[in-house]
Amino acid sequence: MTDTAQPWHGSVALVLGSSTGGVGQHVASLVRGLLAAGCRVLVCGPSATDELFGFTAAGAEFAPVQIPANPGPQDSSSVRALRRALVGRDVDVVHAHGLRAAFVASLARPAPPLVVTWHNAVLARGLRGQASALVERLVARAATLTLGASDDLVQRAVSLGARAARLGAVAAPTLPAPKRTRAAVRAEFRVPPGTPLILSVGRLHPQKRYDLLLEAAARWRALKPAPVVVVAGSGPSYMVLAQRASELRAKFYLLGHRQDVPDLLAGADLAVISSDWEARQLFAQEALRAGVPLVSTAVGGLPGLVGDAALLIPPGRVDALDDAVRSLLADPERLADYAARGPRRAATWPTEADTVADVLAAYSSVTSTARAGQG
Repeated sequence: MTDTAQPWHGSVALVLGSSTGGVGQHVASLVRGLLAAGCRVLVCGPSATDELFGFTAAGAEFAPVQIPANPGPQDSSSVRALRRALVGRDVDVVHAHGLRAAFVASLARPAPPLVVTWHNAVLARGLRGQASALVERLVARAATLTLGASDDLVQRAVSLGARAARLGAVAAPTLPAPKRTRAAVRAEFRVPPGTPLILSVGRLHPQKRYDLLLEAAARWRALKPAPVVVVAGSGPSYMVLAQRASELRAKFYLLGHRQDVPDLLAGADLAVISSDWEARQLFAQEALRAGVPLVSTAVGGLPGLVGDAALLIPPGRVDALDDAVRSLLADPERLADYAARGPRRAATWPTEADTVADVLAAYSSVTSTARAGQG
């Protein structure tokens, strides 16, 4: 990390695409931290993100730039909108979050240095995967500095020609205390005393492999008592999962987008992440901080994040997920041990303040290099 003895106090434009979860929460955390550090902050992204994450409410300027989740003809209008948002503003750094936002920012060719944070890996195959690989290469080479949320993302960017790339940790915002009691949360889902409540939080997207969690939940109907599984989040897989849950008669319930994750964690006995890939997944951090035992796939940045504080399983294997959950639910002492490990592990992670200091160091580095190049 660059020396931050003299904190950076410039102007930054944060750019993001459509988000209902981790990326938007991360940007909102940066907005609060950068404003507190004396920076001027402009956020460019879909109007819905400002409504959901409260960028203007926090004190930032906001310019609507519709950047949808998938590329298409609309990208040209997104590029024009971003250019208009930046024109006439004294912006020292443009910081794009995620490949979609970074792609639009790269095409807009901002005059200030471009910092890009890679939050996710490309998992698509076929023609879509080939197109995404081209986007990755363009973004890697266009960025003045690439920050990866996990080591494998940094390595990917370097392999594609990134000029400079390093790890940039994404801290989970500190959750407020629950507003409801454990009993009240469980009553919402009609979970009787002694019945396990299993929780997952994330976007309903194929990457999250909620289909595996659903298949496992159908198997758990035979357990006495049968666990209740709830998933908080919205996304394109909703209808497929809802229909499949009905067919299997599984105790698996889709809650949609929720703003009471602290309450849900207070009511949960076990947290599950079934994804094919994650970086520093926010729900993993939230679960461990809350002392909720976690079963997680060993993918991306998750093993380095959770260490021995979660029960790790291979991805894509419903038998492994089934066995892991059954083994923990059948062993209260082991379950309690994992509950205790979570907060201890969480205490070793970078805080939101650390993350803000890290991006300030990044901005200082790229602006200093830009000034040196102009000298």
